[in-house]
Amino acid sequence: MPARLLSLLDDRRGRVIDLQRELTSRPAVGPDNNGPGEADRADWLEQEMARAGLERIRRHDCPDPRCPRGFRPNLSARVQGKRDQTLWLIAHLDIVPPGDETLWHHPPYALRVEGDYVYGRGVEDNQQAVITGLLAAEALLAGGATPDLSLGLLFVADEETGMSFGLPHVLDCAPELFGPHDLFLVPDIGNSAGDMVETAEKSRLWLKITVNGKQCHASSPQNGVNSLRAAAACVLAMEHLESAFPDRDPLYSPPCSTFVPTKKEANVENVNTMPGKDVFYLDCRVLPGRDLAAVETKVRALAQEAAGRYGATAEVERICGEQAPAATPADAPVVRRLLDALRRHRGIAGKLCGTGGQTLALCLRRRGLHAAAWATLPSNAHAPDEKSDIRATIADAGTVLTMLFDA
Repeated sequence: MPARLLSLLDDRRGRVIDLQRELTSRPAVGPDNNGPGEADRADWLEQEMARAGLERIRRHDCPDPRCPRGFRPNLSARVQGKRDQTLWLIAHLDIVPPGDETLWHHPPYALRVEGDYVYGRGVEDNQQAVITGLLAAEALLAGGATPDLSLGLLFVADEETGMSFGLPHVLDCAPELFGPHDLFLVPDIGNSAGDMVETAEKSRLWLKITVNGKQCHASSPQNGVNSLRAAAACVLAMEHLESAFPDRDPLYSPPCSTFVPTKKEANVENVNTMPGKDVFYLDCRVLPGRDLAAVETKVRALAQEAAGRYGATAEVERICGEQAPAATPADAPVVRRLLDALRRHRGIAGKLCGTGGQTLALCLRRRGLHAAAWATLPSNAHAPDEKSDIRATIADAGTVLTMLFDA
């Protein structure tokens, strides 16, 4: 690989900050989270890609009448290499809402720069990945170098709330983009050391558990059935899932299936009413190979037994269930190239791992496409004061460049 290409990244700090500022100022919250979608951000990004010299830019918009513009945007571009075989860097345009803004030390949509870090909603998840791809493409164009592999950039909508308007839409509607030997890199998970290469993800099962009792005045509890007390028993009963499904796999962290009670809906509005209905949710991340139906059956039995001890009933409803596809093989070309680039460019010995989270790599693996998910990240996505490391963004762009050239 020409050393002068990597040298073009040396002075990109200002470029990273400028790109982060512009992206952060264009919130791309999807309609499921009461936002307008990604259209304004995509329009600006398309213009920026053209200004940078990218010529093969395409739109793959997906209709969505919930958005003011009536669609969810998806953008692709390629820089031609010596071979048509393409390394695709795939990032998502949408972000999550800031949450409780009182927990932020600065406005979430106004970029703050402190030393080597930028702060704002979306700067890590997933703006860093977008900028990594742009920096790599800009270096190729500015350096006039032709890599061995072509570089593809794909920026998609709707990763945070289901993915159906994003990557799956592009795979279905524009299959001609992808060749049979293309490589797929998803910079959306990682650690600060940059050595975490994700090749597998757990299955996901979200369950809604409704506990029904009988509402009454809190001063006369004998006249009702306290659904909150029964729901609390149900929550505690979920701890038995860990022993019911004890499988372990050291590829993952944690190396076991996890069963986490999360969201709880409001019940009564006043203190002196004993509730007759309580609803909570369970987020299950299950090791591959386990049938999600068996997990759901066990949750239903535990909830019904626990609620029954208090005279209540429990209903279990599946909100979503996604069985994990096969892992990306350790010897897949994208994995080998990434590990080799980390070693050559940064002296890093990459380690293969699995995760309980889900990335766009899941969509690719479901289609039989081998994908690796990796980035150098502080791992603070969705948190208040979300931050991204400027130096890591530039280093990741150098790693992508290195992947494009044969060793």
